[in-house]
Amino acid sequence: MKFTCSVIINAPKEKVVEYFSEPQYLHEWQEGYLGMKHISGVPSQSGSKTEMRYKFGKGEMVITETILNNNLPHDFKGNYHHKHTENTMLNIFKAIDDQTTSYKAEIEYTRFSGIMINIMKTIMPGMFKKQVQKWMDNFKTFVENQ
Repeated sequence: MKFTCSVIINAPKEKVVEYFSEPQYLHEWQEGYLGMKHISGVPSQSGSKTEMRYKFGKGEMVITETILNNNLPHDFKGNYHHKHTENTMLNIFKAIDDQTTSYKAEIEYTRFSGIMINIMKTIMPGMFKKQVQKWMDNFKTFVENQ
């Protein structure tokens, strides 16, 4: 499953990328974010692994991020592994002008395992895109209000 989401942010590219690249701001735009723990590699560099925790219903969801390519301020690509899914996400930042930035995310799910997630993928495939778009919209609001 592949899809793309995008937003136009009314802020300079440097500011957008600064907020995107700082983990201390994740709670501002990713609902349910509980924290992260560095696992291996040089933080923020290709090959680095981080465990990210989110509130999910009454429990927690753990996702392992592996940085595939950190070419910020232009783009950032990560692999996101969960026990039921795996996907890559390429985040691309382009200055439209001095005060406006295009932020586009290209997502590709490469694995779904488990009965429930496969049912959800089949019945409601749009929910995956809706969640990414929601977080991108939240990020836009957060950056524009700084």
